[in-house]
Amino acid sequence: WQEWYREYMRVTREPGFAFDGSASLSDNVVSVAAHIRQALKFDLGERRLMRTWEEAFRRFVEQVDELGVLLMVSGIVGGNSHRKLDPEEFRGFAFADSLAPLVFINGQDTKAAQMFTLAHELAHLWLGQTALTNVCPASSPANRIEKWCNRVAAELLAPIKAVKQEVDIGEPLSEAKKRLARCFKVSTLVILRRLHDAGFITRERFWEEYELERDRLMSVTRSAGGNYYVTTATRVGRRFARAVVTSTFEGQSSFTDAFQLLGCKKVSTLRELGQRVGVEV
Repeated sequence: WQEWYREYMRVTREPGFAFDGSASLSDNVVSVAAHIRQALKFDLGERRLMRTWEEAFRRFVEQVDELGVLLMVSGIVGGNSHRKLDPEEFRGFAFADSLAPLVFINGQDTKAAQMFTLAHELAHLWLGQTALTNVCPASSPANRIEKWCNRVAAELLAPIKAVKQEVDIGEPLSEAKKRLARCFKVSTLVILRRLHDAGFITRERFWEEYELERDRLMSVTRSAGGNYYVTTATRVGRRFARAVVTSTFEGQSSFTDAFQLLGCKKVSTLRELGQRVGVEV
């Protein structure tokens, strides 16, 4: 997928990913997070107006796509629904590339965890480093790079200065985490992490609350799949799907290649997928 897309970008002379390797571990975490937020047009004011953090996450995904990153989310190996990816083994990975940067998110993980993983992988792309990730908001990795990316991810989603301004010292934690999650449109897991970072809860209290909240989120029944167009746009990414459909109907790629890349068998299905991801064919 990435190799195909890289060649497509080269042939069509599309602009590449301008932020590849633009940051370093010596850079200030708050400044890098602000730079990423600005590049994404990730406006906190806009997010506050959204109804839920799930809605904000969908917008986050759109912003990453618009920035030029191939974003793929899947919970299975290839198309085999019997071979599920274990979040305990990995949560995502990033392939740094100036033409075709790619982020893969483990779809078996909770949506809450996926949001943090995406932010974490963006930090890797800013560093210009390919990486396999198995961290979460509660992680405190020994690896310097992973620790830095975790800090950037947390700051990107919920800036520490803004969190401190919103905290009500006398408010019970059970209420505070929900209110702040609604305020910043992130998961309660991220809020718990930020409350700990800001010094409002101890490490012990953080772990206790985090594990309870994680178990609650894991128990939420995931919606069943089945819609090819929605599933494919998520699995291979809207940007990639648009590129394949455009290239095919313009005669640059074969329908055989398109069917293999997108997992369909009919020209009508390919045409409909293109319309779903914004291609007029």
